[in-house]
Amino acid sequence: MRLRTLLVLLAVVPTVAMAGQVAVTSGRLLEQSAHLRADVAVGERVGVPLYGLMTALQAERTATAAYWAEPSEPGEELAARRTASDRAAAVFRRAAAGGGAGTEEADRRLREVLDGLGELADRRERTDARTGGPESTVAYYTHLIGQMIRFYQDVFSHTRDGELGQENQVVIALYSAAEMLAQQNTAIALAGPSRELSAPRFGEFVNLVGAHRYLYDRWIVPYLPPGDAERYARLVGSSAWQTKTRVENHVVSDHAGLRSGVRLPREVAAWPTAAAAWGTRVEELNTSRLRGLLDHGDEKAAALEAEVTRLIAVSGAALLTVVGVVVLATRSVLRRLRLLHDRTVTVAERTLPDVVARLRDGRPVDETALPSVRGDRDEVGRISDAFARAVAVSVAGHRELAAERHGFGTFAAGIASRTGNLVSRQLALTEELQDAFGADEELLARLMRADQLTVGMRRQIENLLILAGGEVPDPHTEPMRVADLLREAAAEVEEFRRIDRQALDEISVRAHAISQVSHLLAELLDNATRFSPPRARVTVRAELVADGLTVEVEDRGPRVGPERYAEMNARLHSAPPYAVLAEEAHRLGLFVVGHLADQLGATVTLRRSVYGGTSAVVVLPERLLVPSEAGARPSPGAERRGTGTTAGTAAGTGAEGGAWAGTGAEGADGSTARDADAPPGGPARDGSGPVRDAAPAASVPRTAAALPVRTPPGGARPGGGDRPPLPERVPQTHLAAQLRVPPPAAERGGGDGPDAGAGRRDRAEATPEEVADAWADYEDGTRKVEAELRREQP
Repeated sequence: MRLRTLLVLLAVVPTVAMAGQVAVTSGRLLEQSAHLRADVAVGERVGVPLYGLMTALQAERTATAAYWAEPSEPGEELAARRTASDRAAAVFRRAAAGGGAGTEEADRRLREVLDGLGELADRRERTDARTGGPESTVAYYTHLIGQMIRFYQDVFSHTRDGELGQENQVVIALYSAAEMLAQQNTAIALAGPSRELSAPRFGEFVNLVGAHRYLYDRWIVPYLPPGDAERYARLVGSSAWQTKTRVENHVVSDHAGLRSGVRLPREVAAWPTAAAAWGTRVEELNTSRLRGLLDHGDEKAAALEAEVTRLIAVSGAALLTVVGVVVLATRSVLRRLRLLHDRTVTVAERTLPDVVARLRDGRPVDETALPSVRGDRDEVGRISDAFARAVAVSVAGHRELAAERHGFGTFAAGIASRTGNLVSRQLALTEELQDAFGADEELLARLMRADQLTVGMRRQIENLLILAGGEVPDPHTEPMRVADLLREAAAEVEEFRRIDRQALDEISVRAHAISQVSHLLAELLDNATRFSPPRARVTVRAELVADGLTVEVEDRGPRVGPERYAEMNARLHSAPPYAVLAEEAHRLGLFVVGHLADQLGATVTLRRSVYGGTSAVVVLPERLLVPSEAGARPSPGAERRGTGTTAGTAAGTGAEGGAWAGTGAEGADGSTARDADAPPGGPARDGSGPVRDAAPAASVPRTAAALPVRTPPGGARPGGGDRPPLPERVPQTHLAAQLRVPPPAAERGGGDGPDAGAGRRDRAEATPEEVADAWADYEDGTRKVEAELRREQP
């Protein structure tokens, strides 16, 4: 997991947890506020009209009881009470129709109240008709009023605020106490002028006296707010309340028992007047307390909403602060880590490779470009210092390796240079022997064979010199035509007669690059001849392109896979360390080719040929090329570099001076040494491909035939002197006897000089023994290639 993700998670997890807690708390507070708002709305919409209806029904109940106590017709008092009740009921019904009460219990109570009001008209009719009795009528009113009081209890009972719940209990206690006082009024009204009550009714009256006094003293007065407490004090101190208390005391103590019930004392006559006075004050106290409860609930809801707002604001500010701090800290850490990463990448991809390259080349190193130890104490600083120490150790190791490499390269270059001088002296000696014993054709052939092996030895020594960092001596002082350059490169190869050349004459290579280009092409041609079937042809062609000059070497070797081509092309573009060279000492050719191509600024690419073999494409840059002069002769460098041996001349015979140079390995008459019965390629093989860059192996000894020489008119060798003329190589005369075929008819019947046919011998049809020997030689060469291929398999 990325560090950025970890830091973000480190900030997100507590932030989300805190936000979740704030959301839960805010939701709970908002839910409580919504409940309070709903309760207050129900109290405003239903509770206030319901209290008005309750007081109106209490008054109507008292008037109805008085009507039952008097046998006369209903008076104006009862009609007025009924009218007030009807108005209050209408207001209440409209309020109830505006919506529910908010809870299931309150809605049920509300329906019960509405149902009870539906029976009011029927009860009035029974009262007017004096049917049913006063007890059932009073019980109806009492039950309906009790349902109203329980409605208040159900509406505010679910509130989660303890203070509001206590205030709601005070309001319910006030309503209950007021109902007890109203029931006392009803009981005295039922007594009528006779002041007689039934024993059960008298018992209820006595219980009501004690109950309402207990409610006021225990559950109301201690919880009244200051304003309502003062209002209650004025109520209790009024003469009407004192009259009520005195009458209650007289009823309890001075009543007279009757056979049918109880007779109340005469003091009850003062009750109706006092009740009218203190009843108004009780109603004001109850209304004030209900209004106070609703106002306090609204304030509580507003306070909860304000608390939610404050909580969200504070929490939001805290979350923003936390997020800001985390973002700044994360950006700071990530910025330092990004700088450390960029610096590390720069050091790893640019600085360190440049330092290694400088150390490898022996150039000075800029120490200020390397990271240094700063001694920082924080974690990022310690990582940076650790990386600086690792870079220092790596640079020290590369400096030591570079010193060892440079020393070994100098040592190897010195040995290669001294060995190369010995080989050059041997070539010069071979040239002297060729000049001295040119008349002895058999000896000359053997000398040419030794010359060819010595040239291959010199090329291997030059390979060592190139890989060791030295320079190949270049004796050329004039540009060389491309045709001559190809001829010189082919002369470096042991199987030069299998090479077909196609080159332009109008372009030349600059003198300082001739030896390097020739060596590069010689390595490619050597690989092509060695890893092709013994009688297959290798073609080298040169052509001008937009980027310069392209030289393509095409063979008929075994099939090579794309992965193998990718591996070989990678080896062409990388300078291997000595460890790799030591492990792959048998495959140095492509390393040398890549090294020379890098020095020349050329590109070399290996790819599959359309004929199934391998095609090596060399692109020389335009800066290495110059136009050839008209009528120019072959450069002296077309012969063997630094020698005058006949090997270069033998490889260079052919048509010259045309738009294209003739193919290599021509005979004395200019014909090409192509065997008509040569197979197009070696045996089909499976595997990753041949080893294309192995060093030349020791060739199989071949029987050399006498080489005839071409003598110019006059018998003198070009250049003057008494030296015998240089011999000219004839196709197939250097081959083993088993591989020779009869020359074409043109070669047997013609020539371009009197000695053109010297050294040739017509042959009859091959005997079975010769065919078996030739096939054995072919199989022996195939086994050698297969053995080298097996060494390359992983």
